[in-house]
Amino acid sequence: MGLCAACAHVAVTRSAKGSTFYRCRRAKTDPAYAKYPPLPVLRCPGFEPQRPPEDEVRGG
Repeated sequence: MGLCAACAHVAVTRSAKGSTFYRCRRAKTDPAYAKYPPLPVLRCPGFEPQRPPEDEVRGG
């Protein structure tokens, strides 16, 4: 899956059969991005790392 798993713009969907799909939320407003990009994505100009949960930032 490459960068998608760590991107702030990913929406992860798990099917009842156990498949996992990575949808790019940038695709909703920018046609340059594929809704379901072919994986693994190794380079993406729209990649932004996910922020850690607030409790991790505070050290707790």
